[in-house]
Amino acid sequence: MMTTTDYTELNDIVEYIKEVPYDVTRRALYSANDLYDGYDGKSDSFEQCYDSKVYKHFIQKGKQAVDVKESLARTLHDHAIHVALDDFFQKYPGKLCVGVMGGHALLRTDPMFREIVLLSKRLTELGFYMLSGGGPGAMEATHLGAWMAGQSDEAVEDALETLSVAPSFKDAAWLASAFMVMRKYPQQQYVSLGIPTWLYGHEPSTPFATHIAKFFENSIREDSILTFAYGGIVYTPGSAGTMQEIFQDAVQNHYLSFGFSSPMVFMGKDYWTKEMPVYPLLESLMHTGKYKNLLLFLTDKLDEIVAELQRFRNSG
Repeated sequence: MMTTTDYTELNDIVEYIKEVPYDVTRRALYSANDLYDGYDGKSDSFEQCYDSKVYKHFIQKGKQAVDVKESLARTLHDHAIHVALDDFFQKYPGKLCVGVMGGHALLRTDPMFREIVLLSKRLTELGFYMLSGGGPGAMEATHLGAWMAGQSDEAVEDALETLSVAPSFKDAAWLASAFMVMRKYPQQQYVSLGIPTWLYGHEPSTPFATHIAKFFENSIREDSILTFAYGGIVYTPGSAGTMQEIFQDAVQNHYLSFGFSSPMVFMGKDYWTKEMPVYPLLESLMHTGKYKNLLLFLTDKLDEIVAELQRFRNSG
């Protein structure tokens, strides 16, 4: 039986949830228009958009909320996003979902950025849909490629030229130049899924992702990225975060956590065998039986990556 004190505490929670700057009962994933509502292309308006308001609130209340009301509100929000993701995957088959992992600091002017764009564009045109952590760098390149699917090579080069005015996400024109490309090359045919987090809210979410599942809890977000890339993951050069994702993915594949193992494709032979020699380590662990079931693939060639992912898709 609830006491008067219980009712008072419950009412306090309800009133608190009404006042947070985010919707704890969302029924759909975010879009770029949702996150950047209030942004008009000018840098000062970015501080007034929805995403910035939520991030400021997140920092003010603490990355690890000590207030039970705030903690509950975030949990309800993230649960709602999970429900929306379930709805998304009811519509889009999981085995067509291919993830791309890589560095958030990758510049738009880096040759690797262009390579990821071209790979993602081609995979999208072949019926896959792309998934990433939804931020800048390699993640943005993934969704830019998906956004430009169906466009000409000249259009892709024009888009890259437009974005080159702000190579880093720290540059003032980073977001404005992205929206400029989206306006010039609108599309509604292809989808891609970004899964960012407010834990790294200082890194803006890429607007090129058509569907955005933004979480407060980064551990849920990380697990979701690796879990939902049923069609395989392409690892492009990255650092600590990418290393974590590689071994977390390897564990899922080793134990066949979802009934099968998905391809782990490493893009860049020199990087993954010399600069970050993860690939030889995984091969050795496979050879000695420490890891099993890993579908490892290493190449520099986009055609070979595409062929490998298509083979897996067609394997049943």
